[in-house]
Amino acid sequence: MNVIGAAIEVHKNMGSGLLESVYQQCMIEELTNRNINFASEFKIPVVYKEKELDIEFRCDLFIENCLIVELKSVSEIKPIHDAQVLNYMNLLKVPKGIIINFNCFNIFREGQKTFVNEYFKKLEKE
Repeated sequence: MNVIGAAIEVHKNMGSGLLESVYQQCMIEELTNRNINFASEFKIPVVYKEKELDIEFRCDLFIENCLIVELKSVSEIKPIHDAQVLNYMNLLKVPKGIIINFNCFNIFREGQKTFVNEYFKKLEKE
């Protein structure tokens, strides 16, 4: 599963400076072409005391039922973006999340930020 490779391909073809929605559609095409299993605009359930609340949390891409991908086209990734991915990871109980920012010169060097769920970090040490 090479999501970063797909993002690099999109960035190579489209460049930077476009809206996030454009990159999302391009990523959908690229992931489909690479036969990567994913869901776009995946609804994240929020459960309180065993009741699912009517809250519209959606991640941009949910890859192989184990990776949250949030796409951005911003001047810099801010703590609120980090919190968004971490919250989604915790709610879905998935091991990994990535922010991909297309508003950069090089996706591989500066356009990605990876997160590992604390729960899964502890499992590796045991």
